[in-house]
Amino acid sequence: MACFASRTPRVRPVTARVEVRQRLDDQEITDVLALVEAATEADGVRPLNEHVMLHLRYGGDPRARSLLLHAGDALAGYAHVDPTDEVEGPSGELVIHPAYRRQGHGRRLLRAVLDETGGRLRLWAHGDNDGAGALAASLGLQRVRSLWQMRRSLFAPLAPYTLPDGVRLRTFEPGRDEEEWLKVNAAAFAHHPEQGAWTLDDLLRREGEPWFDPAGFFLAVRGERLVGFHWTKIHGSSEHGHEPLGEVYVVGVDPSQQGTGLGKALTLAGLSHLRSRGLAQAMLYVDGTNTAAIRLYESLGFARWDADVMYATTVS
Repeated sequence: MACFASRTPRVRPVTARVEVRQRLDDQEITDVLALVEAATEADGVRPLNEHVMLHLRYGGDPRARSLLLHAGDALAGYAHVDPTDEVEGPSGELVIHPAYRRQGHGRRLLRAVLDETGGRLRLWAHGDNDGAGALAASLGLQRVRSLWQMRRSLFAPLAPYTLPDGVRLRTFEPGRDEEEWLKVNAAAFAHHPEQGAWTLDDLLRREGEPWFDPAGFFLAVRGERLVGFHWTKIHGSSEHGHEPLGEVYVVGVDPSQQGTGLGKALTLAGLSHLRSRGLAQAMLYVDGTNTAAIRLYESLGFARWDADVMYATTVS
């Protein structure tokens, strides 16, 4: 048997290591943000959700942890672990730099996350792709939840909205409306795993973001009482890997007002605002099991575009 030497030089394996941090220093934050941008550019979808990005930049609950995976001197991966939900269990997200994929780094980082959480984990993957599913399955996580992204054209006809009798719209006033909004948000999303637990710090951090615009934050008021809201958002290529896009960020209705048509009216009012800003499309997120909301959004011209998927495992 003839043997031929390869002309391609053998690459010496790079030692990978994972470090766990409670807080990142400025250089580490810069490196993680660069990794996130590289992944967003390669994948067309941001790998970390808004909550994790805010925690990364500004800090948050001291129980949260950051895991840094280094390949030699390079940052090859990042994971965020949030252990604060004592009922549902720890949640996490992770991302591997495009240059370091298909080398076992994702599995190494996910295993480290599972070690950090004691084996119990809810893992979000942004975009419903086979690679994330295969990685999760390789370590015993199963698909348990799907968060749909829906979109509609803002060039398509948009029906006028009619508010229930006695209800008027005004826009959010920073410094005045925070506490009342938090109460209605908590009531409207009492059974929602993430949205209903927002704190004043969560709200104020978003008010400090460059995208925040109170002119697109609509409040439904009956007398002097806040009974619903539609908070819109405009983001673009620098954040999500696409051209500027309007978002139905959060629509909430006080439980006492449900069934009045207020949710639909608020949604249409926000879409009309986004159209007035010259945007071509609007998007929103909705839980894949929320059939009532999906039917409403489909009646308003939205269709399923993509999905974020949660994988989970539990320890018996």
